[in-house]
This record gives sequence, structure tokens and C-alpha cells, in this order.
Amino acid sequence: MKRSETSGAGAASGAGAGVAAGRFRYLETLTIAFVAILLVSNLVGPKICRFGPLLVSGAQLLFPITYVWSDVFTEVYGYAASRRAIWLGFFGMAMLAGMGEIAVLLPPAPGWQDQAAFARVFGLVPRFAAASLVAYWAGEFTNSYTLARMKLWTGGRMLWTRTVGSTVSGQLVDTTLVILIAFWGVATPRQMAVMIGSSYGFKVAYEVLATPVTYLVVGWLKRAEGVDAFDRGTNFNPFAFYG
Repeated sequence: MKRSETSGAGAASGAGAGVAAGRFRYLETLTIAFVAILLVSNLVGPKICRFGPLLVSGAQLLFPITYVWSDVFTEVYGYAASRRAIWLGFFGMAMLAGMGEIAVLLPPAPGWQDQAAFARVFGLVPRFAAASLVAYWAGEFTNSYTLARMKLWTGGRMLWTRTVGSTVSGQLVDTTLVILIAFWGVATPRQMAVMIGSSYGFKVAYEVLATPVTYLVVGWLKRAEGVDAFDRGTNFNPFAFYG
């Protein structure tokens, strides 16, 4: 028997209350894993990897998983739980960027020979840091909002339409913003268009290939947690952290 069917006006508050009261067994663990993946993605991002003719950032191998994670949060626990995870991820990324830059600027101790290597890993170009944060925030909320709305339109059926549809919209926002903010005035419009197109295509293909895994995880969590959130009457304001 299900412990909670978070539909109606209580959809968002139900998930939020579950977080506060510890109603769900796996939500906190999933949230921690989500933030950890974001932080690791930022650390491995500067590495450019070669796969045949393709050159991709190390972050592209891991970052799309956050969209799968966001789909799971919204589909199982509701938009409010996803909103909380997105903000925690944002704060974690901002802290990593800020503390990394401070640590680079602090004078190294005498005899410590790794300042240059440390700076290459943790030193940030402010424009790229801002691009990453803005694109992440806008893309994740677009993804979560789209999935929540599509779940209502489909009556909870055809999960694949929501996971793919939310990624199509969320990654379009994310990829476009990060390229435009980071490379405007540096790359030509044609170069930026190519970067957006190739990166966007990779991320959407990643989500499509991950759909069977998403089905398995979502189905298992719904049974284990006894919840299937429908965000009817939900406050979709991304700034309503506890709403």
C-alpha cells in the first residue's frame, strides 16, 4: 500500500515535507549523489578527451547524468524535491568555484612546487564560471518544470516522453546559455552554432540511451518509497526554496 500519493495541491509540499520529516528512505542519498556528480563534473571538465574524430570535455561524460537524476527527482518525489536538489547543487558549485579561486590566489608555502598545476585545475576564468552556473540553473529548472508539466498532460503514462522531452528543452537552454556566455565575442557565430549543435546532440542522445535505466530506477523507487508525485497546484517558482 502506498504511503503517500502526492497529487493535487499537496504535490510540491508533500515532497518538501517528506524531506523535512525523513519520510523517504533514499531521497537524501540521491540528493547527495546529485551534488557530488555536479562537483566532480566541474573538476574533470577542463580535460578534453578524444573519441575518434570527436573532442569532448570530460564533464560531458558525467554532467548529463544530472539531468537523469533531475528526472528521477521530479518524476518520483515531485518538483519541490527537484528544486531543493537543484539549489543545493548550485550552492555547491558556487562554493567550489569561490573557494578554488581563493586557494589559487593565496601565496604558496615555501618549497611547495605544485602551484602551477593546482592553478590549472582550480583556477577559474570568471566568465566561464558564470556561464556554468547560469546555464546549470536555467537548464535544470527548465528540465524539471517540463517533466512535471508533461506528467500531468500524459496522466503519468509514457515516461519516455517526459524524460526525453524535458531533456530536449532543458539541454537546449543549458547548452545555448553556456556557449553564448562563455564564447560571445571570442568565437564567431558559426563556431558557436557548431559547438551548441554538437554538444546538444550528444547530451540528448545520452538521455535517449539512458531511458531504459531511468525506467528501472524510477519504477524501483516508486515501489520502494510508496510515492508517485503529480504536481497539480504546485508552486513552480524556482526561488520558493521551501515552498
